[in-house]
Formats: sequence, structure tokens, C-alpha cells
Amino acid sequence: MIDFRSRVRGCLLGGAIGDALGAPVEFRSLADIRARCGDAGVRGYLPYEGRFGAVTDDTQMTLFTVEGLIRAGVRTDRGIGFTTAVLRGAYDRWLDTQTLPGPPRQPDGVLAAQPWLYARRAPGTTCLTALTSARKGAATDGPAANDSKGCGTVMRSAPFGLLPGRDPGYVFDLAATAAGYTHGHVTGQLAAGAFAVLVDGLRRGQDLPTALAGARRVLVGHAGHEETTAALDAAVRAARERPVAAETVESLGGGWIAEEALAIAVYAALVHPAPDQVTDALALAVTHSGDSDSTGAICGNILGAWHGEDALPPELLFEVEGRGVLGELADDFVWEFTDARRRLHGEHGPHTRWTTRYPGA
Repeated sequence: MIDFRSRVRGCLLGGAIGDALGAPVEFRSLADIRARCGDAGVRGYLPYEGRFGAVTDDTQMTLFTVEGLIRAGVRTDRGIGFTTAVLRGAYDRWLDTQTLPGPPRQPDGVLAAQPWLYARRAPGTTCLTALTSARKGAATDGPAANDSKGCGTVMRSAPFGLLPGRDPGYVFDLAATAAGYTHGHVTGQLAAGAFAVLVDGLRRGQDLPTALAGARRVLVGHAGHEETTAALDAAVRAARERPVAAETVESLGGGWIAEEALAIAVYAALVHPAPDQVTDALALAVTHSGDSDSTGAICGNILGAWHGEDALPPELLFEVEGRGVLGELADDFVWEFTDARRRLHGEHGPHTRWTTRYPGA
């Protein structure tokens, strides 16, 4: 239980740290970043959105994934199977945070009541468009009607891998299905699935190479896997054969699309694998001319799930935006998906205010 909680908290908080580290330098060239931060890259927060440690839509959507999974767990009291359909509602609540000025008078759940989440931090156009179209009546019985494989699928999918007691193939399908709610390209969906299985292996206590091999085995069983498989293989080769440098990161792509973002994050974690190298890995993951916040978030998820909360650098953790809410949701996730849930809710009781915090509707 202690180990599981540390990995869940580490994964969510680590993702937020990587997100906040990379957000201020997204869209900046590598030369500009080095001129500002030195050859070591981004190792501390830069000002962004009027503060240090501000997060983006990556962390926002990850939180709503966590909340959606908890609410899916609560729904099982009613005899309804655990289903990703609940994630549609979670992402719709996230859409409210991007369109409303603040929490409504009667917020739907714990996250909808958080004023700090009602900040637009460069949300992905694909996510906004797909969710808005669904709200207006677009068909929702399959993947979104677009051909996007943007990294917005991967950056929010770590929580699927944190679910205990699930078969890796099931975890893959959950993440891939939820990714399809906003992104129609198969690569975006499969990259999300592979990332979730990777996190699942780390949560089980595997090291990164072992977890990565397991994710690849599940991935290659799906039609259309080739782009994601090639990207992950390139990351492994780069870690083994190329210099540890931002130029190697950029050879893997810009991170704007799903498989490239996953590959960059994996590469950074592979070349800085020790618990005392978390800052080194995150700095490498965000110091490039691409989607730095997403590659940082994904790398932070990996490192936190692998090494646990105690490995996170305190000089970054203490001021990351939303730290309290991230910790609360992490603990709630642990309680919902362990035997502790029996003390919180059940079909025949107990009846606590847990179901007010996480309505099963």
C-alpha cells in the first residue's frame, strides 16, 4: 500500500513538475533556451502565467482522467461495469474549465469546484474541437472525426497505467479508447495505450527497460502500431548509441505528435535512470525546440511511477501549481482502487460523502 501510494503520487506530481518546467520554453528554439538557461538546459522554473511552477492543459486533463476513473469505480456499485464512457463526461467537465470564467454555482464534482483550473493554458485545438463537436451532437460511438495524432492523447493517459490488478492488454485498450474521444488517428490512440502499459509496468515495480519491453509486446499486437513502435525503438537506440544531448532529443522529433512525445520522454528517462537524476532527465526532456511541456509531463509521469514520490526534487515540487489538489486526487485514487474503498462506499453501504465528492453518474 505504501509503495503503491508513493508511485501514484510520484506519477501525478512528477508529471505536473515536468509540465511546469517545460511550459515557459514551449515554442522557443533550442538556441534561445540555451542562451537563457545555459548548456545544462531548463533545471528550474521560469516565469509563466504570472508565477513560477504554473502547469498547462497537460496536468489539467490528467487530473480529469483521474477523477473520471474514480467516478467509474463508484459507478460499479450500481452494477455497471467499469467503463471508459465515464471519461467522456470527465473531459466534458474539463471543457467547461476552458470556456467558463470560474466554477458554476453547483459544480459537478471536486475538480469542477477548483478556481485555479479555469485557466486556459494553451489547450490543444484538437481536444477543444472534438469535445465541443460532441457537445453539439456529433456522433460519440467511435473515435473523433479527425485525423489527428497530436500528443494530447499521451500526456493525459498515465492514470490508466496506475489502475491496480488489471491485465496490461485491458489497460492498453482503456487508454486507447479514451484517446479516441478526441483524436481520430490510430497512432495517437496506440501511443496512449503503449504509454499506459509502460506506466503499469513501472507501477508493478519493473525497471524502465523491462516495462518498455512489455509495452512494446502489447503494442505490436495492434494494427497500425508501426509509427509508435518505430519511435520507441528509435528512443532505445538513441539512448544506447547517441550522445546525451538536446540534439539527440531533437533527432527524435518535436514532440508535437503522440509517438514523438512518448519517444522523447522515454529517451530522457533511459539516459538518466537513477532516482537522484530526476532533474537531469526532466531538464533533457524539456530542453528542445518543440512541445516541451508535454514531453516534460510524460517524462515526469514515467520517473514518478518508477521511483516514487520521494525521488521528486523538492526545489521543484514545493511550488508546482495545484500540488495540494494533485496530492488529494492521488490519495483518493489509491483509496478507490484498494480495499479502502469498502470503508467509503458500496451497493449496500457504507454511505459516506465520498459519493458526493465523486458522483457515479
